[in-house]
Amino acid sequence: MAFDEPLAERVRRLLARRPALAEVKMFGGLCFTLRGNMCCGLLGKDLIVRVPPKENSAVLKLPHARPFDFTGKAMKGFVYVSPAGYKSPAALKGWVDKGVKTALALKSKA
Repeated sequence: MAFDEPLAERVRRLLARRPALAEVKMFGGLCFTLRGNMCCGLLGKDLIVRVPPKENSAVLKLPHARPFDFTGKAMKGFVYVSPAGYKSPAALKGWVDKGVKTALALKSKA
């Protein structure tokens, strides 16, 4: 499954000034990492956002968020956000910022 290139450009602009940023293509999608930890990604038209595992249930109650179940089993600490959930620049920034904050709270793998 390919990823949405215009969405990738929007995310790149939000992450452009972050140190230790890397992009990794995997499983047909695109993953953005900070210091070696995934912060967000793209799969098809969906945004994938890393969230603190203890906040996973609360985040899933937000509009347009659903479990990240890429393998058929929900993965705690990650959510899919449908296009309606990141349509506005402010909404996308909010989701990306959540992923950045979560990734930067983890021990560096870089």
